[in-house]
Amino acid sequence: MNSIERFYATVERKPVDRPAAWLGVPDRDALPALFEYYKVKDFHELKIAVGDDFYAVELPYHSEYADAIHAAFNWYGDSKVDSHERTLTDLGCFAEAQTLEDLEGFDWPDPKKYIDPKECLEVVEQAPKDKVVMGILWSSHFQDTCAAFGMENALMNMIANPEIYKAVDRKILDFYLAANKFFLDATKGKIHAVLIGNDMGSQRCLMLSPEMVREFIIPGVKELVNLIHSYGIKVIYHSCGSITDIIGDLFEAGVDVVHPIQAKAAGMDPQVLKDKFGDIGAFAGGVDTQDLLVNGTPEDVANKVRELRNIFSTGLIISPSHEAILPDVPPENIAALFNEATKIY
Repeated sequence: MNSIERFYATVERKPVDRPAAWLGVPDRDALPALFEYYKVKDFHELKIAVGDDFYAVELPYHSEYADAIHAAFNWYGDSKVDSHERTLTDLGCFAEAQTLEDLEGFDWPDPKKYIDPKECLEVVEQAPKDKVVMGILWSSHFQDTCAAFGMENALMNMIANPEIYKAVDRKILDFYLAANKFFLDATKGKIHAVLIGNDMGSQRCLMLSPEMVREFIIPGVKELVNLIHSYGIKVIYHSCGSITDIIGDLFEAGVDVVHPIQAKAAGMDPQVLKDKFGDIGAFAGGVDTQDLLVNGTPEDVANKVRELRNIFSTGLIISPSHEAILPDVPPENIAALFNEATKIY
């Protein structure tokens, strides 16, 4: 099997020669040590050297405020949005908004103005022909709506003033639907998967009730999934934390792969997830980045990968339990993950 065949078989829960494996998107501060360990000079070379089945491509986005699609909205009136340090808890420009009229005057970005189709095609065509090309499009309408109001205000508006919350969410969702369509049109036939998502979980439970997720987030998930599926592309949906209460809703919305299995979060035990959802959808993750990859030995990491392979004979993309590998993860442990994941028993 090549990487593309392995990915499709994994998503469809069919037999595979070995698990598909994904490095994730290392934090920029983690890259120097990884470059040195693998003797490479850039992220392109790293993805190939690691043995990754995936070649992840971030949607190129360049405006006067931002150079990342996940930082496209200038909620704070900054001259430049810091995509690395931004937070959802600061008060956004709609912090005091009470009526729909209070939303007027914001400069909503037009994705077509800031996405160059030629650049989209260029970054995608860098991928090796036998790798799974995955567009990182995020489309985090819940998180952006939280940033627009400030998270506490946003969550309170869901209850006290849902009309104004939904109005902002609608504008953000329309932006992401247009951005997705623009990118997918520019790269038609060259993308195998798209990663989108919203962080909805804490370490112990969801940050809001399952009922509120179903009312305020899942409808947007369905719209995005339907659009991406219309291009024949698989959807990987990301949410950190304990999200077991709404995993079924994500699969029902059409999501193909839920990412990640955050192993240390409550209710996210791999065996439990396999038993409960293994017949209806696939997963990614499972190799703990909170403790194991940071403090464990390469042997510990290899043992965990073997355990995951025993639980999931298929239906699991083995990867770190958070897509952003941080600088505290020794490169030796990343190598151990891939060495064990890519063995054919």
